[in-house]
Amino acid sequence: MKLLYKPIGILLGILAGLLGRKAFDFVWTKLDDEEPPEPTTEETSWRRVLAAAAVQGVIFRTTRVAVDRYGAIAWRHITGTWPGEKRPDPD
Repeated sequence: MKLLYKPIGILLGILAGLLGRKAFDFVWTKLDDEEPPEPTTEETSWRRVLAAAAVQGVIFRTTRVAVDRYGAIAWRHITGTWPGEKRPDPD
């Protein structure tokens, strides 16, 4: 069953990326009037570049985790099996 979940997980990853992008664009418009700077933008400060990267990273990771988690819950609801591991591996 876990192998059948792989394509669904890929689709959920794409969906999470799209949702994360929309959320980042929305949040960035609340933080700054200009477009978020690229790392290669010459006339911008380190502060703006790092702030944009940090906000984007938090939003993308949080969105990805939420979408993955809800996908796993839906998979268990439909198939009765959990697509991932039951507990974290002890170190």
